[in-house]
Amino acid sequence: MATLTTKSNIPIDVTDDELKLWFQFQKFYSREAWALDQRRYHDWLEMFTEDTHYFMPRRKNVRFKELDREVTGEDDLAAIFDENKTIMRIRVERLETGTAWAEDPPSRTRHLITNLEVEPRANGEVKARTAFLVYRSHLETEETLYAGGREDTLRHVDGKWKIAKRVVVLDANVIMAKNLSVFF
Repeated sequence: MATLTTKSNIPIDVTDDELKLWFQFQKFYSREAWALDQRRYHDWLEMFTEDTHYFMPRRKNVRFKELDREVTGEDDLAAIFDENKTIMRIRVERLETGTAWAEDPPSRTRHLITNLEVEPRANGEVKARTAFLVYRSHLETEETLYAGGREDTLRHVDGKWKIAKRVVVLDANVIMAKNLSVFF
């Protein structure tokens, strides 16, 4: 067991295994961000399992007493994204054809991934939570900033960690961008 201390000398007990797992996923998510920002979408797709579920629910404005209804569930038919790997692959292939008018010329993005928490599960999977800030610049005048959180379920497949499920929750409930063609 290692004990780390913060600036205010608050001890944080962490095992060597927890520390190794955290660093491993920190590297994983850095590689993912670079793949997206460098438009290496096929490399990015390889980070997902074949049975993956990529889901972005809607966020609603609700009263404080109803916060449990703020983010819609997977049974809601009006999700922003509700995709499997086949649909994700089709989106990637479309981006590469030059016929995706919203992405010709391609957007420039910067994915900042932070606040990583990893939690090993008894079944060998890992639950990971991250916060993100995605900057998108398109043409001369379009700039969009997306902020939110992601919750991933990761599985070890063929010696590599892969994302089996991703739930992306934007902090905004209204998307002001002209299109939503970036990946999170």
